[in-house]
Amino acid sequence: MKALPTAKPTAAALTIAIDGPAAAGKGTLAKRLAVHYALPYLDTGLLYRAVGRRAAEAGIDLDDPQAAGAVARALEPSALDDGSLRGREAGELASRIAVHPPVRAALVAFQRGFAARPEGAVLDGRDIGTVICPHAQVKFFVTASPEVRARRRTDELAAKGRDVDYETILAEVRERDRRDAGRAEAPLKAAPDAHLLDTSEMDIETAFRAACDLVDRVLAERGGA
Repeated sequence: MKALPTAKPTAAALTIAIDGPAAAGKGTLAKRLAVHYALPYLDTGLLYRAVGRRAAEAGIDLDDPQAAGAVARALEPSALDDGSLRGREAGELASRIAVHPPVRAALVAFQRGFAARPEGAVLDGRDIGTVICPHAQVKFFVTASPEVRARRRTDELAAKGRDVDYETILAEVRERDRRDAGRAEAPLKAAPDAHLLDTSEMDIETAFRAACDLVDRVLAERGGA
């Protein structure tokens, strides 16, 4: 398969790539940074959920790579506005179609197109700084201990009225980490030039200020170049 060109930002663009494991706080941080710097934002995980949902609704065999790939190639940005995509069912559908190379190729192209906007963009996911936007001006790898992330996820689900068990969630977090880091294609890992942001002992405001300090420093250095 011919390699797709990576998204290389223009001189005036500000592209922020945020990677990290589940429940580390990268999504919340990405949204805050997008608002603060007036940049478009893409939660790349929703892409796979949207494709899985569309395929299931159309009665397509989720184990058929070509059929799932066709759904991915036809995906429109408006499909990401569905609030139910953040539910467990959509996550399970996403895990089934994400293994197909045609799906990944289509969604990589989608992400790179989004990142190539003249003004730049903020994207969060698991391979943004390494695969999607290796030329991003700012890269973060946001993480936290499995125990902290499991507690956050348990509290989040409990707040929604779900009856959840912390130990079960912790086991799921560790299994997801193992799967994401061990996959052959685009595994979860920090880019060599990514800035590590461990949020285990941080609230979102502290993490946000730390990230802004770094982005502002990059912008100042670029302005003085």
